[in-house]
Amino acid sequence: MDYAQRLDAVERVRLADLPTPIMEAPRLARHAGLARLMIKREDKTGLAMGGNKARKLEYDLAEAVRQGCDVLVTIGGTQSNHAVMTAAAARRLGLEVKLVLGGPDFTRFDGNLLLDVLFGAEIRYLVDDDDNDSLASAMGEWVRELRAAGRNPFALPIGGSTGAGALGYVRAMRELAGQIGDGPVQIVTAVGSCGTLAGLYLGAQCFLPRARVVGVSVSRTAAAIAERTVELVAEAAKLLGIEAPMSAGEVECHDGYAGDYGAPTPAGQDAITAAAQMEGLVLDPVYTGKSMSGLLDLARRRVLDPAVPTVFLHTGGLPIVFAFEGAFREQAVCTKIRR
Repeated sequence: MDYAQRLDAVERVRLADLPTPIMEAPRLARHAGLARLMIKREDKTGLAMGGNKARKLEYDLAEAVRQGCDVLVTIGGTQSNHAVMTAAAARRLGLEVKLVLGGPDFTRFDGNLLLDVLFGAEIRYLVDDDDNDSLASAMGEWVRELRAAGRNPFALPIGGSTGAGALGYVRAMRELAGQIGDGPVQIVTAVGSCGTLAGLYLGAQCFLPRARVVGVSVSRTAAAIAERTVELVAEAAKLLGIEAPMSAGEVECHDGYAGDYGAPTPAGQDAITAAAQMEGLVLDPVYTGKSMSGLLDLARRRVLDPAVPTVFLHTGGLPIVFAFEGAFREQAVCTKIRR
């Protein structure tokens, strides 16, 4: 079966700079006790300073363009990568954008919030409420208002995690196979809304059958992630017209590294510092820092096989770092000299 041909037949819009590069991380590998560690630089997809959501949006927004929609509406947390990249994609496609965000109250527009403003997104912010059901309800209300006003809105679920969006990471696995070959490999990624993880699993079945895909949760329980991932794999496989049976027991996800969603963890901060000082690699406190802390711990505990090449999927989120100055202030070595 020609999986590549089936994938190419699914409509998408072009938003990402592809392929993204692979970076060797030898010092971080030694730090973790791994023979080889590579970083798949999904932070270099280009859209809104890069990130994994660009690949999903290429498939999710093809339907919005086909329907002739004039405004995109989506939801997320305060520093949502998905929200800011949707805002950028809307502008790339000549559309307006509305964001329903939620979380702790804030006084400064920094990190991704600042980019939301620069992209001209109108924001409705649910103070102290980042519950997904609350956000989805508020989005539904806004969509109804827009339709009543004669607009043609297109609503995206949290994280852009749909069967169509997951195809972005089926394509990414095809790309990765071309970069590293089809030998055994361990692929570690942050997991939130599960679309990326689902795409990696389906992509592995199609293009990297010897790959082991490992998720590190930044929010949900491992059980909830497994259940949603299986649903998304089935939806994405249907779009390709293939059978891809998968059970929740086949999903490997570790949920001991998340802490409170949207807040740094000590282990995550240590991982961010290690990546920056050993490899010049920037991670963020909400997603990639936590997933890297998981990778390092799983490697040290030999949950990951130290002899098998490991790929860390850098899912982006660079602007978030600039919303957490206080978390890293104590690391500063700075002598102020006045003359």
